[in-house]
Amino acid sequence: MQKIRLEGNKVTLRSRKPDDTPVLYNLIYGTENPEWKKFDAPYFPLKKISYEIFETQWNADFETDQFPGDLLIEANGQTIGIVTFYWEHEASRWLEAGILIYDPSHWSGGYGTEALSLWIECLFQHLNIARVGITTWSGNPRMMRCAEKVGMQLEGRMRKCRYYAGVYYDSIRMGILREEWEAQKVACVTASNDPSTKTSGVHAE
Repeated sequence: MQKIRLEGNKVTLRSRKPDDTPVLYNLIYGTENPEWKKFDAPYFPLKKISYEIFETQWNADFETDQFPGDLLIEANGQTIGIVTFYWEHEASRWLEAGILIYDPSHWSGGYGTEALSLWIECLFQHLNIARVGITTWSGNPRMMRCAEKVGMQLEGRMRKCRYYAGVYYDSIRMGILREEWEAQKVACVTASNDPSTKTSGVHAE
């Protein structure tokens, strides 16, 4: 896969290496009933697989020169999560992104917002797409707030189509267009050059 490294103020996004595989496996399967799974589509059960199968699946793309479908999220040299993308329909250039921070100690600290912002910029730079979207559910308000902070708009709400633990939840679609992202970046630069403006809103938590 292509080697990519993106530096932010709080996080670094980088391509995976073979020696990252055991770390990632432990983040996903190291704890029974992990806290992160309560918010990451818990209506799809987490089925543990052997390390050998996991290693084969995750290491399959190391020998290709394709744009990576995921990058690791690091904070202070520690792997804390992953950003991903997949094609909902590649022929029509419909792309969906994802983000997952496994350790609850890194939730609500601005890590996810910055990571998603860096990832959106990377996707628009490297891929011929007009939009980046995410799909989540109403049981994950933290993800919805994160998407809003990077400029995504609510594009669809499929009401009460996710039944989990005795409660109906909505499926949520959010997204941002390339021209909206570029306009947001220009506005951010303009604000940063204004002496009366102290902070920039693009990467802020």
